[in-house]
Amino acid sequence: MNGFSFRRFVAVLWKETLEMRRDPATIGLAVMLPLIQLFLFGYALNSNPRHLPTGVLAAEESRYTRDLEAALNNTGYFDLRRFQTEQDADAALARGDVLFVLNIPPGFTRDVDSGRQPSILMDADATDPTAIGQATAAVNALNGTALQRDLPVSLQNRPSNAPFQVLLHARYNPEAITALNVVPGLIGVILSFSTLVITALSMTREREAGTMENLLSMPVRPLEVMLGKITPYVGLGYLQVGLILVVAATVFGVPVHGSIPLLLAVLGLFIVCNLALGFTFSTIARTQMQAQQMAQFALLPSMMLSGFIYPFAGMPLWARMIGEALPLTHIIRISRGILLKGNGLAEIAPDVWPMAIFAVLAVAVAVRSYRETLD
Repeated sequence: MNGFSFRRFVAVLWKETLEMRRDPATIGLAVMLPLIQLFLFGYALNSNPRHLPTGVLAAEESRYTRDLEAALNNTGYFDLRRFQTEQDADAALARGDVLFVLNIPPGFTRDVDSGRQPSILMDADATDPTAIGQATAAVNALNGTALQRDLPVSLQNRPSNAPFQVLLHARYNPEAITALNVVPGLIGVILSFSTLVITALSMTREREAGTMENLLSMPVRPLEVMLGKITPYVGLGYLQVGLILVVAATVFGVPVHGSIPLLLAVLGLFIVCNLALGFTFSTIARTQMQAQQMAQFALLPSMMLSGFIYPFAGMPLWARMIGEALPLTHIIRISRGILLKGNGLAEIAPDVWPMAIFAVLAVAVAVRSYRETLD
């Protein structure tokens, strides 16, 4: 018995192989996770985003205005849309509908022709410095070439003097401090990890511990079980939020320009989304390992496609469509908007209703998937 027996080794190996064959869900998840990673890193993620939504405020229509817009389009970094008023442009920048607003002042054509080098203001949403870095450099390179075709001959002969200047106004994070971008996003990421994983293990833990029979014998309905299971974790989630906000403000210097009660209310909706999804995984999974794999299966796309690590605008359309369906994408925008921009309910509403729909669907699926019997 003390020596190594090849026969006993083969017996144990065969036993474990049979056990694995009886658990196709675990094998399927183990195969799908690396495939998802390959596709996400190979196709969806891009640190140099292009086709960024950009607003244009033009006080006049002229050949130079058209040249400038054409030059911006040709860089591949900007997708232009016109605004009629500065208020509309500012509101779009606050909501995140555009990342840049180019303001061409009155008298631009006259000043260029007279060689006065007028200034064009470029407002940029700097809450994510990575997303606008390359595009900003492309704008600064335009002032020497964008108007060259239509310039008077006297100015074309002075290539050392640019016909205009670009003044970049980096809003919301003018110093491009990374912590101001990362820390608000971490609120959603940390809550996703804690609430989703913990809840995903709740029912499978009961089943593996043998206490599921006692729970099923009690006169409780599926919704009552779910609420009883997830409510304590709502309080735990708010405790985490409080700690994160205190550390963010005191240690990392994250400004708080908006309403903290509004942020807490929306975070409550986000917590419900994750808890309901975790409860669904818990009722579907047969073991804690399966529940953990399902949680990882949900967390990986959320992390990659939410705009937390890589700029959201740099992803292809199919990846952005998936990202729009994930609650983490919206809570990151809301957190950055409230803390850094001072956004109110009107500005964050486009990101609130997708989370509300997700929460309703997740709760419905969780209740439906709850098993009232062990069969």
